[in-house]
Amino acid sequence: MSDGGGDDDPRRVESNLFITVSGPPGCGASTVTEGLAEALDCGFISGGEVFRELAEDQGMSLSQLIAQADASDELDRQLDRRLQSIAETWGAANKGFVLESRLAGWLAGNRADLRVWLDAPDEVRADRIADREETEAEMRVREVSEAGRYDSYYGIDLDDLSIYDLVINTARWSKEDVIGIVLDAVERYDPEHDEGAFTTGDIEP
Repeated sequence: MSDGGGDDDPRRVESNLFITVSGPPGCGASTVTEGLAEALDCGFISGGEVFRELAEDQGMSLSQLIAQADASDELDRQLDRRLQSIAETWGAANKGFVLESRLAGWLAGNRADLRVWLDAPDEVRADRIADREETEAEMRVREVSEAGRYDSYYGIDLDDLSIYDLVINTARWSKEDVIGIVLDAVERYDPEHDEGAFTTGDIEP
């Protein structure tokens, strides 16, 4: 988790919005999250980072922890409870914050001011994770596994993007441009003209 801040990014945006960033592996969510937090001078947390920390704490590889999550729902629910608690805290804080995870938009629900979904073609995402511990095959297994688990646990269809305010193909623009697109939306947001977000039901991890 980071408290935000820094002086090397020329763009700064004043905002108290609670933003969620979601997407499949290799979509650029972590990069965009960090860039948004830098520009907004706010804190952020990444679900993927928390998941990797859990793997390290238990002396497991990422793939081993994923296998454990497949075998039991407790690990997933533990992570989701933590992220939902963060969402509840920042949703009521009236301060800027960015929460990133595959399920962040659903876990934050109506507490989020802006929900963003990022994606890119499969081959682009595979290239982006080529230097990570996780292989392309493991990435695809993880995607299928997570989709099945979230549907089983919460009745969530990850292919349903209707709850998101912005859906961006990150292969079409540079990472700076993608961050800029989201910042443009943040700057132009006027609560007086907001006619409402898509509602989501509360999830109980």
